[in-house]
Amino acid sequence: MKTVVCLVLFSIVGLSCSAFVKANQRYTDVNRQNRVIILSDIGADPDDSESMVHLLLYSNEIEIDGLIATTSCWQKTVTHPEYIRSIVQAYGKVQPNLNQNESGFPSAESLLKEVTHGIAAYGMQGVGKGKDSPGSKLIIKVLEEKDDRPLWICVWGGVNTLAQALYDISKTKSEKEVNQLIAKLRVYTISDQDDSGIWLRKKFPNLFYIVSPGDDYGSATWSAINSYIKGINNEVISNTWLAKNVQQGHGALGAAYPDVSWGMEGDTPSWLNLIPNGLNYPEHPDWGGWGGRYELYKPKFDSLKRGSSGVPNEPEPREIWTNAVDKYTPYIRSEYGRTVRLDTVTFTSNKATLFRWRDDFQNDFAARMGWCTESYRQANHPPVPRLLVPEHIIVKSGEGFNLDATATDPDGDNLSYLWFDYPEAGSYKKTIKILGAENSHSVYAIAPEVNKKVTVQFILRVTDKGTPPLSRYKRVFVTILPR
Repeated sequence: MKTVVCLVLFSIVGLSCSAFVKANQRYTDVNRQNRVIILSDIGADPDDSESMVHLLLYSNEIEIDGLIATTSCWQKTVTHPEYIRSIVQAYGKVQPNLNQNESGFPSAESLLKEVTHGIAAYGMQGVGKGKDSPGSKLIIKVLEEKDDRPLWICVWGGVNTLAQALYDISKTKSEKEVNQLIAKLRVYTISDQDDSGIWLRKKFPNLFYIVSPGDDYGSATWSAINSYIKGINNEVISNTWLAKNVQQGHGALGAAYPDVSWGMEGDTPSWLNLIPNGLNYPEHPDWGGWGGRYELYKPKFDSLKRGSSGVPNEPEPREIWTNAVDKYTPYIRSEYGRTVRLDTVTFTSNKATLFRWRDDFQNDFAARMGWCTESYRQANHPPVPRLLVPEHIIVKSGEGFNLDATATDPDGDNLSYLWFDYPEAGSYKKTIKILGAENSHSVYAIAPEVNKKVTVQFILRVTDKGTPPLSRYKRVFVTILPR
């Protein structure tokens, strides 16, 4: 038996030497810090306050350039920047302890300077000549800064503050300058919560825009963050879990996290894909990540259901980044033998693109809440995976290839590995089976027969055995050529 294993390993090594070639394609740096401005109708629903608490725990990894209180269909004539300030002040009480666990958390004073408000008017009633606001001016100011990074506008309510900023830009700058500024913007709106979203998509056809259109929130990808899904773990979105892991015993910031009234943290998916965790590639929404997966197309208007917001439904004027579908079979733990196995249930939906990662990002949330009060030695910190093969490889049909990685853990925890392919993220839509144990640090697969060049993405998930368990990722991009 040992002889056979050695021969197999020798063959794998030989194949890996000949098969692995770095692709020349450039990919976005998955580890760089993303810039964001938040537009929030905070005060209309407690979930904005919940998402704000959660966001501030990642303020060392996401550069927050604006926190703007806005209106929405649920809050048409008032804004509440004071609610944002209150949460930032609570953050300030735990910020020194957060910095003991990971560096780079900004001071509360610096974040308070980024808090402002949009116009206290609903939708397009707040867009036009002379309707600028401190919020719209801040967007223009940040957008005009000499920074080659994209600027993400994450919209938790109405989007008219951004609409006003772009209205003013279009009236004061040349077409070339407008286009240059538009090219820097990345917009993710939590559905349409006023009538200025569709105006933006019509007026600026090149504006990068992620949205589940309409106001049927139950069908939107983002709603998977708080949806009860039969067949998976729902404990991490329960009120009991929130009380234990977030609200109670976690300092002033946890105490600022309100009880759920409608749905927990409906706005958080707008920025989850900006966290540099090795899985998220924000410039490629179709690759998927903690905030879900989205594809670029023009959705059918007659497929939209009506909600209760009163926001008018209109046909989309052009392609947008919107709901995509994953076919997802979870891995579950085995008590004996190989530690993981595929479950017997498979989900096929747009919500699966988000809830497939829900345990991971909720555990990460819980760990960072722990950082508010725990010393470094008491707290858990995420593992650091490292590929032992190139990130981009090229193989031919029928060739075998090896995927290999190692990882370290800052707390010295034991680590678990899991490799799986993500068919929806590449152009080859069938599953490629990993031969042998997919929970080994080194695995082997054989490229399928293809008649044209295709791409495949494999995900490595490394999880520690700390409390709570934390996961980080690596992607391997495989190009398969016909013989």
